[in-house]
Amino acid sequence: MISNPPTGEQVVLRHGGYRAVVTELGAALRSLTWNGRPLIRSFAENDLPPVYAGAVLAPWPNRIAGGAYTFAGQSFQLPVNEVQRNTALHGLVHDRPWQIAARSEAAVRLFHRLWPTTGYPWPLELAISYRLGETGLSIELTTSNVGTEVAPYGCSFHPYLVAGEGAVDDWTLRLAAATMLAVDAKRLLPLELRPVDEFDFRTDRSLRGLVIDHAFTGITMQTGVASLQLRTGDGTGTELRWFSPTPWLQLCTGDRPEPLLDRTGLAAEPMTCPPDAFNWGVDLIRLRPGQTHLIRIELEALAT
Repeated sequence: MISNPPTGEQVVLRHGGYRAVVTELGAALRSLTWNGRPLIRSFAENDLPPVYAGAVLAPWPNRIAGGAYTFAGQSFQLPVNEVQRNTALHGLVHDRPWQIAARSEAAVRLFHRLWPTTGYPWPLELAISYRLGETGLSIELTTSNVGTEVAPYGCSFHPYLVAGEGAVDDWTLRLAAATMLAVDAKRLLPLELRPVDEFDFRTDRSLRGLVIDHAFTGITMQTGVASLQLRTGDGTGTELRWFSPTPWLQLCTGDRPEPLLDRTGLAAEPMTCPPDAFNWGVDLIRLRPGQTHLIRIELEALAT
């Protein structure tokens, strides 16, 4: 183990055949395996998380055009961290240190206080828990508005799922989504909602040759739970479940210039709101003073 890894303390969780590693920096999920089989694309202990792998995304997921938005009659400017697309990407907590509040052999809870800034002047308290059990990893993110004014808010979680041997082109996906968000090709910002058409995964479908970086909605939920299944040819794989109210899912096939990242994991990000929600307004949460918001996500190994 590295004495001073760049992502801080590495919290190792174990239960049954499951093993997870959570980092102090960003409260990120660095690794998740079942009987040694990866369920997400991990990154090395001596690396920073590549392309937001395993990141917690808050107080917004995805992109804000130009980092600029208006809320309650006031205009705000966030730092632009996706320079090539001129957007503010994935919130403010993925690269901040979190405090470990409690831990056990199979669970850890981390805490972060988001202080006001000129671009986001609302104080929030965030806590995330990771817990391993018989059905895999459960993740709960709670966020409380500890200020005196209503705050705009959205959140997500950013794992790159791995089905097993091979890469994205070798796997099949099932996702019961009827609608997708069309985006402009240069900045990936919203244009309009459309039927899924070429990205219809309501039955198992190969990902071979498909380039996806879109948000999906109109997702079928069974008793408040939505899911996707990513499988290899032999039927093994990974299942992601998320719970209402989380009506959006961003999928990205991870088409990258780096060989170790190119189509080696499927980003699957359950989101409370779509891209550019601070401007578009769709499903934007208005978090009242004293109000707490919760999302819950689960990851489980699929056996044959």
